[in-house]
Parts: sequence; structure tokens; C-alpha cells
Amino acid sequence: MRLVAWNCNMALHRKLAALLTLRPDVAVLSECASPERLVERLGAGALGCEPAWIGANRDKGLAVLAFNGYRARLADDHYRRSLRFIAPIRIEGPTPFNLLAVWAQNFSDGIRRKRQPGPLRLALTRDYGAFLADGPAIVAGDFNNNIFWDRPGYLINHAHTVALLDRFGLVSAYHHARGEAQGVEREPTHYWRDRTKDGPTYHIDYIFLPRAWAAGLREMNVGSFEDWCGNGLSDHVPLMVDVTV
Repeated sequence: MRLVAWNCNMALHRKLAALLTLRPDVAVLSECASPERLVERLGAGALGCEPAWIGANRDKGLAVLAFNGYRARLADDHYRRSLRFIAPIRIEGPTPFNLLAVWAQNFSDGIRRKRQPGPLRLALTRDYGAFLADGPAIVAGDFNNNIFWDRPGYLINHAHTVALLDRFGLVSAYHHARGEAQGVEREPTHYWRDRTKDGPTYHIDYIFLPRAWAAGLREMNVGSFEDWCGNGLSDHVPLMVDVTV
């Protein structure tokens, strides 16, 4: 099974061909237009699947696309609209699992004070624990966070998120594959502000897998700057994971 997490930075209709070169089975796409908007731009059937999507702005939401016998549907019985861009998704197909798709709005959503936990921590501690515990689960997307930014006593610290995910039995595919510690990643996923290779860069996109699946991790790749940012597709590169379950 091939998983992809990518912040496509809007306008997926111009970037779909690039995404499809990755041959994903399941793709978590932040800043993605609604299915209706994509049909307007691409035509009916062009996506090759029926996306699960949440958002208020039809040009910029959170989508999950599934291909190759996989299907994605929003788990309405678990979904909490108060967390705007955290989506509980049932993935059906050859390897069914629960997916918590993430496009975390942190600083941009006013999370600045010490006692503000941020949306992903709320999702893990308050709203989606039962969903994650109900069978195999994956948490993936743009977390907009890294231990690099952690400050003493702040509830939004990424270290707390990693610890919570560990309690759910989930491990970061990137860190497992590369043997790197959180906060010292050598491969960025976000080329911030200037969108240049030597400008500010951060690792803020993640795919957390069940620990039991980590032994089946066959490949883990981070997209190159040249293929995804240097040519103007996005300020993020995709994270791609191949796992055999």
C-alpha cells in the first residue's frame, strides 16, 4: 500500500498529473479544493475517485483521495466540526484502516498562548481517541509543527503530540526509516516564505503508522525541491510511504 501526504498549496487541478506520478493508493491533501470545484475545473471523472473532503472554502480544504481498489469516506459518526481541518476517514479496500487526516491550523488559527493545546492535541485527547482505537489507524498530513519550535510548558508542543501518538501505538514513518530523532530531520517537507532551497525549511508533514506495520515499511521518500517547489507546484514536498501489511 502506498500512502502520500502533501500540502498541494491549492489549485490541484493544475497539479493532479504530478500527484498521480506517485501512484498513491491513499493521498492526504491539505489546501485542496472541494470535489465539486475540482469537477468544475477538470471535468467529471477526471480524478478517478470520489474524494472525502472537509472545509468551508471550496478552494482550500482537506481532502483524502483513494485509488486502486481503495475508497475513502468521512466517518460521520465520529466527525467533530469544531476541529476545522481534522477529518476521521474510513479507508475501505485491500487493507482497511482508520485514517485521521490532518491539516493543523496552529499559529494561523490564533494558537499563541501557553495553555492553548491546538487542534491536533484536542483531536488526540478529546475527540478521536475511540476512532483511533477502533482497529488499525494512521495519522497523516500537514501538522504545521516540529519539536524545533517547542517551548517549555506549552500545550501545543510537538513533543506532546509524538508522545500521544506513541500511546496509540503509532510511529513516524520518516523517523523510523531514517533513524533520525524528532527535531533534527535532514530532509525538509516545507520550503517556507522564499520557496528557495537555501531559505527557511522545516519538516512539518508526517505519516504515523501502527508500530506493528513498521516492520513492513518497504520505502519512504521525501519529494525533492526541484520536482515540487522549484517548479512552482507548492511550498511543500510530498511524503510517500510504501508499506506491506
